[in-house]
Amino acid sequence: MTVQSEPVFFDAVLRPNPPMKPRALLVVLMAVLAVNLAFALYFVSRGAWPITPFMGADVLLLAWAFHASRVAARRFEHLRLTHALLSVSHHPPRGRPRESRFNPYWVRVRAPEPDVIGAPLLLVSHGQSLRIASFLGAQEKLSLAQALKEALQKAREFREN
Repeated sequence: MTVQSEPVFFDAVLRPNPPMKPRALLVVLMAVLAVNLAFALYFVSRGAWPITPFMGADVLLLAWAFHASRVAARRFEHLRLTHALLSVSHHPPRGRPRESRFNPYWVRVRAPEPDVIGAPLLLVSHGQSLRIASFLGAQEKLSLAQALKEALQKAREFREN
């Protein structure tokens, strides 16, 4: 006896654009370190030694920023739509994932205006809204919204048949 699985109308994993590869980040960091070291040695030779800690702090802050961007790039969202359920799993870079579930018949996609930077892409149902794909650009959000609207329409039609 075979078990028939329900059809999936939309299945996407959304990820932010990753930073450079770790080796490239290390090369950039080493180049900045070399330049800062050269300037620090120059200032020390001229008697301006109090500047050297700031040159080191500059490199440390850059290293921290590179690390933070790599950690932030680990987050992702998984959207899956069947005729009975739209599930959205938010996976933060650290911590536990959260899952939101919607009835595809009632959920609406509220797309951002194309010329408004940073406008949210929302799933709205029964007075509640969920912001998705916050890390995507405006055109990517519009494309996702259109694809999701079409998939929701297909799921609704399937449900009615």
